[in-house]
Amino acid sequence: MKKKFMDEDFLLQNETAVTLYHEYAAKMPIIDYHCHLDPKEIAENKKFRNITEIWLGGDHYKWRAMRINGVEERYITGDADDREKFMKWAETMPYCIGNPLYHWTHLELRRYFGIEELLSPETAGYIWNKCNDMLADDSFSARELIKRSNVEVICTTDDPADTLEYHEKIAADGEFGVKVLPTFRPDMALNIDRQGFAQWVAKLEKAAGKKINDYYAFRDALADRMAYFSSRGCRLSDHSLEPPEYAECSDEEAAVIFEKVMSGGIPEAEEVSKYRTNLLVFLGARYSELGWVMQLHMGCMRNNNTRRFRQLGPDTGFDAIDDAVFARPLARLLDRIDSAAGIPKTILYCLNPAANEVVSVIAGCFQGGGIPGKIQFGSAWWFNDHLDGMKRQMTVLASTGLLGRFVGMLTDSRSFLSYTRHEYFRRILCNILGEWAENGEAPSDTALLGKMVQDICYYNARDYFGTNG
Repeated sequence: MKKKFMDEDFLLQNETAVTLYHEYAAKMPIIDYHCHLDPKEIAENKKFRNITEIWLGGDHYKWRAMRINGVEERYITGDADDREKFMKWAETMPYCIGNPLYHWTHLELRRYFGIEELLSPETAGYIWNKCNDMLADDSFSARELIKRSNVEVICTTDDPADTLEYHEKIAADGEFGVKVLPTFRPDMALNIDRQGFAQWVAKLEKAAGKKINDYYAFRDALADRMAYFSSRGCRLSDHSLEPPEYAECSDEEAAVIFEKVMSGGIPEAEEVSKYRTNLLVFLGARYSELGWVMQLHMGCMRNNNTRRFRQLGPDTGFDAIDDAVFARPLARLLDRIDSAAGIPKTILYCLNPAANEVVSVIAGCFQGGGIPGKIQFGSAWWFNDHLDGMKRQMTVLASTGLLGRFVGMLTDSRSFLSYTRHEYFRRILCNILGEWAENGEAPSDTALLGKMVQDICYYNARDYFGTNG
């Protein structure tokens, strides 16, 4: 029988999946342990002037699709007015069938605005007006959208030099009821070869309140900032490794390289690898001491379009999947961190799905210590967080590890409407398990599978990150 588009059993293709989703998954709270929401907007309970601001602002997923559809840049990141930009997105939407943007767009319209019409040039005027009328209401502020989405914890992404003032304001407000915790993202500390490194060290010096006159003082300043982040509830760090590198390096060598760059010198490629290895080992030891989770994102090739990078800057839709070989350096890096101080809980994300098995199997080499799922093969990320990508990631995890210990989905988003991605993930998860059960590949035991679903959707993340304490 032909199914209606996006009905209540959307993506659920068997009876077991229907039961697992509606009775076990749907109402579980959300722990969004990795996102790019602005804590200032949460602290100030931002209201949005229209659907373009909340939907298209900063969303490079949509920007890429619009460019592919031939939309001029002025309607994407340029000076066109918000209504014109929305209309161009509506023109693009019918061509997005098969892309997760088609599903996400219509899930968001349904769950937040009650709109079941398909977005198209014909319906765009009606949808523009209805969404904007609803966004004018106080129930569509940033905080209210978070609460409506059944979010329990949000972990933002924050520079070590950040004051965390907005996290403090949120924590001091007893009425919100949602934990908003910082995440320590020290990419600037590792990118010694990037322009602006010395200037960033000066910012860190000011934030830490201590003079940074050498590499050892630099590491001490980072350690002080980690202690500060920890006092504000931080439970995770985050790193972008492009790609993972490993080169043996003593503290003394790293100190010489640091001094060279701070004196205006340009490091050679081998010096960069050595420095990064040494600093990552130092950071990993501190994370282990603090009980933090270390997140490593890899497989991304950033800022491929030089002209657009100069015009628009980073994170504007010109990144891609990298095919660099990284298995050996990743394994050696993890081994060195483990040998130095015991590897912390770690999540490995890979943008290249061809390396799924590689990453999942490497994760298995560093498990232990009585911690369930200590090293995680992270959820399908960025170019993979679609129907096929999520199925591939979970199938590989189940085949080479323990799916039942998976900490589940995250939004990795800058949008307050992106929490429907958790629903999307949960429906896919339930369908996978339901298919296995109905094919006789897993027990047809609803209670057993239902517990597994709830663990993956919520309890595993709660226990892994310690957010209930």
